Amino acid sequence: MKPETRAKLWDAERAATFAISFLDGVDFSMYESSIEKRSAVERQLEIVGEAFSSIRKSDPAALSQVSEVSKIIGMRNILIHEYMSVSNRIVWEAVTEKLPTVLREIQRVISSPAN
Repeated sequence: MKPETRAKLWDAERAATFAISFLDGVDFSMYESSIEKRSAVERQLEIVGEAFSSIRKSDPAALSQVSEVSKIIGMRNILIHEYMSVSNRIVWEAVTEKLPTVLREIQRVISSPAN
Protein backbone atom coordinates (compact mmCIF):
# COMPACT_ATOMS: atom_id res chain seq x y z
CA MET A 1 0.00 0.00 0.00
CA LYS A 2 1.23 3.46 -0.83
CA PRO A 3 2.25 5.54 2.20
CA GLU A 4 -0.20 8.31 1.24
CA THR A 5 -2.99 5.74 1.02
CA ARG A 6 -2.22 4.51 4.52
CA ALA A 7 -2.21 8.10 5.82
CA LYS A 8 -5.60 8.76 4.24
CA LEU A 9 -6.99 5.54 5.67
CA TRP A 10 -5.80 6.65 9.10
CA ASP A 11 -7.58 9.96 8.54
CA ALA A 12 -10.74 8.10 7.56
CA GLU A 13 -10.43 5.80 10.57
CA ARG A 14 -10.01 8.72 12.95
CA ALA A 15 -12.91 10.68 11.43
CA ALA A 16 -15.22 7.64 11.51
CA THR A 17 -14.28 7.03 15.14
CA PHE A 18 -15.05 10.65 16.01
CA ALA A 19 -18.40 10.64 14.17
CA ILE A 20 -19.50 7.49 15.99
CA SER A 21 -18.31 8.79 19.37
CA PHE A 22 -20.11 12.11 18.91
CA LEU A 23 -23.40 10.17 18.89
CA ASP A 24 -22.64 7.99 21.90
CA GLY A 25 -25.58 8.33 24.28
CA VAL A 26 -27.43 10.63 21.88
CA ASP A 27 -30.84 9.79 20.44
CA PHE A 28 -32.13 11.07 17.11
CA SER A 29 -34.16 13.93 18.57
CA MET A 30 -31.11 15.17 20.49
CA TYR A 31 -29.02 14.92 17.34
CA GLU A 32 -31.60 16.68 15.21
CA SER A 33 -31.99 19.56 17.66
CA SER A 34 -28.24 20.15 18.11
CA ILE A 35 -26.49 22.17 15.43
CA GLU A 36 -23.21 21.39 17.16
CA LYS A 37 -23.73 17.62 16.96
CA ARG A 38 -24.93 17.77 13.37
CA SER A 39 -22.05 19.99 12.29
CA ALA A 40 -19.46 17.85 14.04
CA VAL A 41 -20.79 14.58 12.62
CA GLU A 42 -21.19 15.98 9.13
CA ARG A 43 -17.63 17.32 9.15
CA GLN A 44 -16.25 13.90 10.06
CA LEU A 45 -18.28 12.27 7.27
CA GLU A 46 -16.86 14.83 4.85
CA ILE A 47 -13.35 13.78 5.89
CA VAL A 48 -14.10 10.07 5.42
CA GLY A 49 -15.65 10.77 2.02
CA GLU A 50 -12.76 12.95 0.90
CA ALA A 51 -10.19 10.37 2.01
CA PHE A 52 -12.07 7.63 0.12
CA SER A 53 -12.43 9.81 -2.98
CA SER A 54 -8.72 10.51 -3.04
CA ILE A 55 -7.78 6.87 -2.44
CA ARG A 56 -10.19 5.68 -5.12
CA LYS A 57 -8.37 7.88 -7.65
CA SER A 58 -4.82 6.97 -6.65
CA ASP A 59 -4.98 3.45 -5.17
CA PRO A 60 -8.44 1.94 -5.77
CA ALA A 61 -7.40 -1.59 -4.78
CA ALA A 62 -6.88 -0.36 -1.22
CA LEU A 63 -10.64 0.14 -0.87
CA SER A 64 -11.68 -3.21 -2.32
CA GLN A 65 -12.49 -4.60 1.14
CA VAL A 66 -14.42 -1.54 2.33
CA SER A 67 -18.18 -1.44 1.80
CA GLU A 68 -20.22 1.65 1.15
CA VAL A 69 -17.32 3.54 -0.49
CA SER A 70 -19.44 5.04 -3.27
CA LYS A 71 -22.24 5.94 -0.87
CA ILE A 72 -19.84 7.64 1.54
CA ILE A 73 -18.26 9.64 -1.29
CA GLY A 74 -21.75 10.53 -2.50
CA MET A 75 -22.76 11.65 0.99
CA ARG A 76 -19.62 13.80 1.18
CA ASN A 77 -20.61 15.47 -2.08
CA ILE A 78 -24.12 16.16 -0.80
CA LEU A 79 -22.84 17.52 2.52
CA ILE A 80 -20.51 19.90 0.72
CA HIS A 81 -22.35 20.84 -2.46
CA GLU A 82 -26.02 20.28 -1.64
CA TYR A 83 -25.97 21.20 2.03
CA MET A 84 -29.50 22.65 1.81
CA SER A 85 -30.94 19.20 1.11
CA VAL A 86 -29.12 17.19 3.79
CA SER A 87 -31.44 14.77 5.56
CA ASN A 88 -30.67 14.54 9.27
CA ARG A 89 -32.30 11.11 9.36
CA ILE A 90 -30.09 9.76 6.56
CA VAL A 91 -26.93 11.11 8.20
CA TRP A 92 -28.03 9.66 11.56
CA GLU A 93 -28.71 6.24 10.06
CA ALA A 94 -25.45 6.25 8.11
CA VAL A 95 -23.43 6.92 11.25
CA THR A 96 -25.34 4.67 13.64
CA GLU A 97 -26.06 1.76 11.30
CA LYS A 98 -23.39 1.69 8.57
CA LEU A 99 -20.30 3.52 9.78
CA PRO A 100 -19.35 1.05 12.54
CA THR A 101 -18.99 -1.69 9.90
CA VAL A 102 -17.03 0.61 7.61
CA LEU A 103 -14.75 1.53 10.51
CA ARG A 104 -13.97 -2.14 11.20
CA GLU A 105 -13.25 -2.67 7.50
CA ILE A 106 -10.89 0.31 7.42
CA GLN A 107 -9.09 -1.04 10.48
CA ARG A 108 -8.73 -4.46 8.83
CA VAL A 109 -7.21 -2.91 5.70
CA ILE A 110 -4.77 -0.82 7.75
CA SER A 111 -3.66 -3.78 9.85
CA SER A 112 -3.51 -6.30 7.01
CA PRO A 113 0.02 -7.77 6.74
CA ALA A 114 -0.23 -7.64 2.95
CA ASN A 115 -0.42 -3.87 3.15
